[in-house]
Amino acid sequence: MFNYPKSLPEFIESRIDFLMKDLINTDYGKNLVVGITPTLEDIVMQSNDYLDISEHIDIREQLIKSLQHKKNDMFMSSIFLHDDNHKHILEDEISKYTGFSNSFISQSGWSANVSLLQALCVPETNVYIDFFAHMSMWEGARYSHANIHPFMHNNCNHLKKLIQRHGPGIIVVDSVYSTIGTVAPLEDIVAIAHEYNCVSVVDESHSLGIYGQNGAGILNELGLSEKVDFMTASLAKAFAYRAGIICTNSDFGHCIPYAAFSNIFSSTMMTHEIPALKATLDVIRNADDRREKLFALSKKLRLGLKEIGLDIRSQSHIVSLETGDEFNTKKIRTILEEQGIFGSVFCRPATPKNKNIIRFSINSSLSFEDVDKIIIVCDSLLKDSSVYFK
Repeated sequence: MFNYPKSLPEFIESRIDFLMKDLINTDYGKNLVVGITPTLEDIVMQSNDYLDISEHIDIREQLIKSLQHKKNDMFMSSIFLHDDNHKHILEDEISKYTGFSNSFISQSGWSANVSLLQALCVPETNVYIDFFAHMSMWEGARYSHANIHPFMHNNCNHLKKLIQRHGPGIIVVDSVYSTIGTVAPLEDIVAIAHEYNCVSVVDESHSLGIYGQNGAGILNELGLSEKVDFMTASLAKAFAYRAGIICTNSDFGHCIPYAAFSNIFSSTMMTHEIPALKATLDVIRNADDRREKLFALSKKLRLGLKEIGLDIRSQSHIVSLETGDEFNTKKIRTILEEQGIFGSVFCRPATPKNKNIIRFSINSSLSFEDVDKIIIVCDSLLKDSSVYFK
């Protein structure tokens, strides 16, 4: 511990003591998410680089070129950018790619979601949000003092009952849910939004680049892009970059840069990042072979785990083991890691207490032999009486 010269007020010290004991100096000696460091020979499913493009030569060369030729950066909010700025040109291209009328690039997926709901909502706006929707959506609604009405996961009947009780509002869902890999019933969600005069917001963070023509997303695949009001996405998943987008089908898209606090009071992206993102988009468009392999790997793992008796809810490339309490989760994680299999532990505050998961984020660099090994190790865990699965 560092020796700070000034002591903090008691109420802050109490908070720090609680967090240190609860999250850092735990019974396991460290936070539950921290395990063994993987080696190059291990099967690592912790990254969201689903198409394995982060080291792609075309993207790397464009980034190097952009850095070598970059001029003075605009270290200020993007509201001061001129219409001919490369950021706006890329936004137009993303709009065409996704099938929306306009797009806005933000600094991250978190920023995109918070910005949209903060700018869209006035106090007491009804926000109907799936229980498993990303935390950034919840925070955006909270910032705006909206009336938040959670509905049961993927339960359209519950959603309709809430709307009938409270009136029109904003319906918020993820296309692919980041924890257990389920897929939203998007056609039903859009139909409900139209029937009850609600606004639809779909987070495609874990599906953009993966589904649809040239990876344009699930909304594109289902022909819903023109019927959905707002789409957001983190570009730190399949796009393997640090940015986010908001896509809209109304003039509100032009208002977001001037209404969203996280845009007004944050500096815009650096000039060298835009060409690199453009190169990434080009790679994504032409990655059908990687997408096909990802789908095949994911299907093989889902079916294999179900066949040995595990209750897998996934419908996608995100496959999670539901491991219950912290002690059990640590034990399963340790056994997996000792066998060279690395997933991501989700625990408090990312999940409710005693509802921990170990998430496998499948990526196209894995082999089918890797999947066979994962199934074999999970089968042995299932037969191990010292651990359990929910």
